[in-house]
Amino acid sequence: MIDLHFWPTPNSKKVTILLEECGLPYNIVPCNIGRGDQFETSFLAISPNNRMPAIVDHEPADGGPPISVFESGAIMMYIAEKAGKFLPQDVRGKYQVTQWVIWQMANQGPKSGECGHFLRLKDTQGDQSYAVRRFTDEVNRMFGVMNNQLYQHRYMAGDDYTIADMICYPWTVNWKAFGQDIEEFKHFKRWFEEMEARPAVARGMAVTVGPVEDPASLSPEEIARRTKLLYNQRARPAPDA
Repeated sequence: MIDLHFWPTPNSKKVTILLEECGLPYNIVPCNIGRGDQFETSFLAISPNNRMPAIVDHEPADGGPPISVFESGAIMMYIAEKAGKFLPQDVRGKYQVTQWVIWQMANQGPKSGECGHFLRLKDTQGDQSYAVRRFTDEVNRMFGVMNNQLYQHRYMAGDDYTIADMICYPWTVNWKAFGQDIEEFKHFKRWFEEMEARPAVARGMAVTVGPVEDPASLSPEEIARRTKLLYNQRARPAPDA
């Protein structure tokens, strides 16, 4: 059984899509990032960057004690290798997929996240026009990169469906919120619609952790606690500091 420390974000849904595609049993462990669960000592033991998702595999292939893995790209590669699916093991095929997994982690995800961040703040934190323009343009560029790759290939890493597709898809579903128009990217749109129609993708995207928290239900003290904890984070001191 795999424990998946999860909150319903694009990074977590990459992993649920893969688990559903592989048919592996998993258990959702909620990690409420709005409340600050990612800073708990028990969670930091498996994810020292205080970010989810993270997994704990209680039945690793080597038969040893449980293995924990953090960072969604590493998790995707671990699960694919465990299942023997969606990640070729020949040198050329493996690195064709790996480079697109790294592209997503280094480019599509962070740039899309920054775009969403500044769009949310643009009406409350002063003039954010430069940041909004920069990251909206970067997201547009990412869609273009995908569109050009999908002009040449059916899937992101070639002719076969792999974790390269699963890792990219969740960050594309909110294209409208990122100020994009997928009608500009016909090869991407063809792929997007094919991904959307896959039953395991739909199941993975539908995973949640219960009702959405109503911000109005939070006390002023809890809002202040969360604001201090979550924003303007700096280095955590080492235990011997």
